[in-house]
Amino acid sequence: MSDITYGQEFLSEMEAEERATRKCLERIPEALFSWKPHDKSMPLGTLSLLVAEIPKWISVICEGPEIDLATFGHIDPKTTAELVRHFEDNMALARNSLQKLRNESLGEPFYLKTNGQVVFTSPKKEIIGSSINHMVHHRGQLTVYMRLNDIPVPSIYGPSADDRVF
Repeated sequence: MSDITYGQEFLSEMEAEERATRKCLERIPEALFSWKPHDKSMPLGTLSLLVAEIPKWISVICEGPEIDLATFGHIDPKTTAELVRHFEDNMALARNSLQKLRNESLGEPFYLKTNGQVVFTSPKKEIIGSSINHMVHHRGQLTVYMRLNDIPVPSIYGPSADDRVF
């Protein structure tokens, strides 16, 4: 039997996404933080912050029983550098929590709440994996916002149209 824990496996997956995520966030100009492609869409700054904060969610999931969206603290980055630093800080939190995560705790329930009301309950193992997917999904959404604003899209899983050498 392997000595590798699920926490280490989740961490490897997150670290595989870290570089591309940072490269996207580094390219978001603060002058466009309020831009959105449609009235029903979230602003670019809000979407970028969401991507930067998901690693913090993972740390909270590993270490506690719940997140209450009404009281979950957010920063209000004014610059791209603050946004990227927030992502890096949150990756450090996630890295630390995932390294300490015991397989036995992954079956424990995790509660997503709003104003104390349970919105969703899931075993920690499922919600951690889902949160990593959530970060990747919103990073993909972020690349669409980038393209719509002529911000060069970095290579993610291979060259982008902005990275290609013909």
